[in-house]
Amino acid sequence: MNKFKKAYLIVSFFFAMMVAGFTLYHTGITVKASEYDNTTYGANNGTYGATENAPNASDEVVGDGGFTLTFNGEDGNFTSTLRMLVILTILTLSPSILIMLTSFTRCVIVLHFIRAAIGTNTAPPNQVLIGLALFLTLFIMSPVITQVKTEAIDPFDAGEITQEQAIDAAITPIREFMYGQTQTKDLNLFCEIAGITYEEFDDVPFTVVVPAFILSELRTAFIIGFLIYVPFIVIDMVVASVLMSMGMMMLPPTTISLPFKILLFIIVDGWDLCIGGLVKTFY
Repeated sequence: MNKFKKAYLIVSFFFAMMVAGFTLYHTGITVKASEYDNTTYGANNGTYGATENAPNASDEVVGDGGFTLTFNGEDGNFTSTLRMLVILTILTLSPSILIMLTSFTRCVIVLHFIRAAIGTNTAPPNQVLIGLALFLTLFIMSPVITQVKTEAIDPFDAGEITQEQAIDAAITPIREFMYGQTQTKDLNLFCEIAGITYEEFDDVPFTVVVPAFILSELRTAFIIGFLIYVPFIVIDMVVASVLMSMGMMMLPPTTISLPFKILLFIIVDGWDLCIGGLVKTFY
């Protein structure tokens, strides 16, 4: 797995460099060197060529040894190539965004607590737990995703707003979601560390809200995990006491208690209770 991660990072790095080079080539670069003839690299139409004569009035010429990047469009928006570069960058950071800015952290931790409390080390396997946490995250975050699409992506594609307005419109629903799940003491902790005072939540920088939200998610997930552990610990204690009273001290209590814990989990419809209670904590 480590070799696969290293190979993935190397391929992603070279792919990003190729996209960056392709972007610079098509957005237009103009270079003028003092010891060579005037050379224009796609200043207007993105083509490569060399001219010995003086540049046209429509070409851009900069000082010796310098270069400029030109962006197509009078509204100051990125070209389609640069927009593709931004999208690829977001896709590269998507695992961190998924884990840190959504409900994924709480879901996956609670699901692992459920498996550990029952005592089945490999059932359900990690792939199933992570997949379930992923789809629970999509279910929980669907209103936020819909709001981001409606207020940021669709108007930006229609040319009604600029990139800065689209970014602000996309961050606002995410901030509101995180604020609803962030405890005040966690937010005050990071504001105190950063030396920030605020009167309203909108005054708190996004870089302070994110770690406070993550800390609150960890605390909430561990509280839920403790509540899940309690009934299964009672079963372990009862089984251990019965075995000791019967003189069967060499028999591991978990061997006997595991079927009873699974039976209890089935009788009370544990998956429905745990998943339902977990999802309801976000509403």
